[in-house]
Amino acid sequence: MPEAAPLRPLLPLWAAVPVSAVGGVLLDVAFPSVAWWPMAFISVALALVALIGRRLGGALLAGLAYGLAFYLLNVDFTAEWVGPVPWLALSGFESLFVAAGAALIALAYRWVSHVTTSRRRRMLMTAVLVAGLWTAREAVTGGFPYGGFPWGRVGTTQVSGPFAEVVSWTGTAGITFLVVALAAAAIEVVRVPRAGRHRGIRDLLPVAVLATLVATFAVVPAWATTASGTMRVASVQGNGPAGYFDERRAGDVLESQYEATRPLFGEEDVDVVLWPEGGVDLDPAESRGAAAALDRVSRELDAPLVANLIDLRGDEYFNTSFLWRVGAGIEQTYDKRNPVPFGEYVPDRDFYESIAPDLIRMIGRDYTPGTNPPVFDIDGTPAGLAICFDVIYDSLIREGAVDGAELYLFQTNNADFRGTDENLQQLAVARLRAIETGRAVVNLSTVGTSQVIAPDGSTIDGLPADEPGSMLTDVPLRTGLTPAVVLGPWIDALLSWGSVAGLAAVGGIIALRQRHAKTPTP
Repeated sequence: MPEAAPLRPLLPLWAAVPVSAVGGVLLDVAFPSVAWWPMAFISVALALVALIGRRLGGALLAGLAYGLAFYLLNVDFTAEWVGPVPWLALSGFESLFVAAGAALIALAYRWVSHVTTSRRRRMLMTAVLVAGLWTAREAVTGGFPYGGFPWGRVGTTQVSGPFAEVVSWTGTAGITFLVVALAAAAIEVVRVPRAGRHRGIRDLLPVAVLATLVATFAVVPAWATTASGTMRVASVQGNGPAGYFDERRAGDVLESQYEATRPLFGEEDVDVVLWPEGGVDLDPAESRGAAAALDRVSRELDAPLVANLIDLRGDEYFNTSFLWRVGAGIEQTYDKRNPVPFGEYVPDRDFYESIAPDLIRMIGRDYTPGTNPPVFDIDGTPAGLAICFDVIYDSLIREGAVDGAELYLFQTNNADFRGTDENLQQLAVARLRAIETGRAVVNLSTVGTSQVIAPDGSTIDGLPADEPGSMLTDVPLRTGLTPAVVLGPWIDALLSWGSVAGLAAVGGIIALRQRHAKTPTP
């Protein structure tokens, strides 16, 4: 094989950094509230163009610019109630992972150019390696540290795009891989491998392959789960003072939920009543008034109530959802599996309190992660559960489906983020979960936006933000497991860690060739 020419950067560093930053901005545009999903492809393409031919320092700088431009916009809601320090810290920290991933991607571009001079092989190898490394970086940020923060994944942007149904086959990681692979392949189709070479008929083959891939993935239908009836769900958005700093007395949130539920009293054939996260701010075990209110809701609608409260057990706090039935009280519980670091608990509290004592002391209690299954048996119908940011963790949602959930009840409290697009971003994740699992989702917020989502991701019913209201919905039930649920962990590992192994293998091939080239012929 002839020696490959050194891969030169497509852009000088002074241009690559702002181009990469523009790419980060466009990725945020692909998320709600703007939700222009095609911008994700342009965003990824700009990020990759800035990395081609780049050495380590330049790649780190370009990647950092991309990460900061994206996260400073995408998670600006974290500054809403405690000021800029957590927002800047989270954005900066996550951007370091983006920078590290960018360095690996730049390395992949350089190494692939040394392994093959074939344009078609280069397109395939580059697209697969680069997409896998991007997916691996998302996997790392989604699991490390302190359980990770799998927010702002490229795959989530495609919930309204033509590739959304692919998520039922691959999970969100597969959509991320697809978007990045298509962008990387498109760049390789356009990029001329050697100066002065004229394009011929054979050069049309990569274009045809790319067009075929796009068309194929665009028409792939979602995996069909099996209809198993309906469940009539009465879901109530109380719009009470549920924010961390809202002025309120104990019981005000419960009262707002109760008052918003009263117009439903007397409705027939209700199977379950759903209240959001934090909907009960008095312990019914200690407050007779709270217990009486919950009893009346269950009695008037002749149905169990799924609600949520802060539960103190010994010296541990839990964010707990519970199923309440008139005359029986709490029958089942689920404790939030993924409390938010620096929001619902402070890991290594002594260390961080020494750095920012005023901020850390604002978080007065630490929630303990739950261990019980995320499923309630509602009179014979299993319902999957997730509390607020639980919804962004793949393993929890898959666990609910494997345990037999025929629909999902997602409870959230977005009162701290009024006026931001945090709720709409979370709602997009919920819509993608519906398609991924082939299950309907009731996504209920204290303050909105709340929606009932069909298994295909479409909206069945909804409530606007900042208004009390209720929905009475015949929610479709489904059985059966999608490939994303059954094979999801293996697909994630193959796409992400398989690409890391692939990059190491390419590096090993180059090292062996260099060693043989230096070995004198006897």
